[in-house]
Amino acid sequence: MSSSSAPSLLLRTRALPIALVLAVLVLVMAVLEPRFLGAQGVRNILLWTPLFVLGAMGQMMVILARGIDVSAGAILGLAGMLVAILLRDHPELGIELAALLAVAMGAALGAVNGLLVTLGRVPPIVATLGTLGIFRGLTFWVSGGRQVDDYQLPRALGRWSIDGPFGQQVAPWVFWLALAVAAATFLFLRFTRTGRHIYAVGGNPEAAAVRGLPVARTRWLVFVLSGALCGLAGLLYASRFGTVNPANIGDRFELVVIAAAVLGGTSVQGGAGSVPGVLCGCLLLGSLSSALTVLRIEATWQAAVYGAVILLAVLMDELIRRRLARAPRSA
Repeated sequence: MSSSSAPSLLLRTRALPIALVLAVLVLVMAVLEPRFLGAQGVRNILLWTPLFVLGAMGQMMVILARGIDVSAGAILGLAGMLVAILLRDHPELGIELAALLAVAMGAALGAVNGLLVTLGRVPPIVATLGTLGIFRGLTFWVSGGRQVDDYQLPRALGRWSIDGPFGQQVAPWVFWLALAVAAATFLFLRFTRTGRHIYAVGGNPEAAAVRGLPVARTRWLVFVLSGALCGLAGLLYASRFGTVNPANIGDRFELVVIAAAVLGGTSVQGGAGSVPGVLCGCLLLGSLSSALTVLRIEATWQAAVYGAVILLAVLMDELIRRRLARAPRSA
């Protein structure tokens, strides 16, 4: 087997277990709660999944470059709260400008993470764990500990999660927006020089530096991109739930997006991963989140499920790597 075929094999071997687990989940939920497969049940999945897709696309790029961003939920929370406050106090801003501001805020917060990792040489998990606490604190500070209610936000924002290009009975606008982001991420990683640099830096940072690739700039960029997408996810969170509460906005979001990325085949050792695989992981976790909500599972147990998924995905990644290492290589 040639080395160039390894990513496609990794995707095939990872997609099959995801499909099987998703099928089992759907069958079990169809027995426990028939409404899960109804129109509203499917719509709930299509409302959960976009948030995961945005965060997981950014997290995938960070992990590809041998990093990790555990502040993703805190970035979503701070950017989402800031934009909600702006829309509450200045409704004339418009949703499109609010989306740009959310992206810019998230990118700025991600840039802080990137500078800590590249210039400060702080390990990614330590740097983002520190900023997680800082960003959470800032979320409470800017909000004064008070939530922004749905009636204080423009109706147009809520319509993003209600209306869609084919009416209210099919996928809402937030779903198509997330799908467009995933498509853009796929094109960026596959067809741009910077996208190839991300894979090269994650695969072998020392070799990438010897070849003259901008290792530090690439690692900084993936944190900026992750932050930007989490910022946009903050606006979608406000659209999805209406009420923006500093106590729970973005809570455990980082667990879900890390789980989606590694479950979808992104190697925790960097350099390997694909957008289609991560989309499969997001769909599975979106279905799982909807199922846990329908079954009225407490939030604490939901976090335990996501943690178990991360561990399972890492074990799968290691088993696949060992299988590839033992496989005979053709000349």
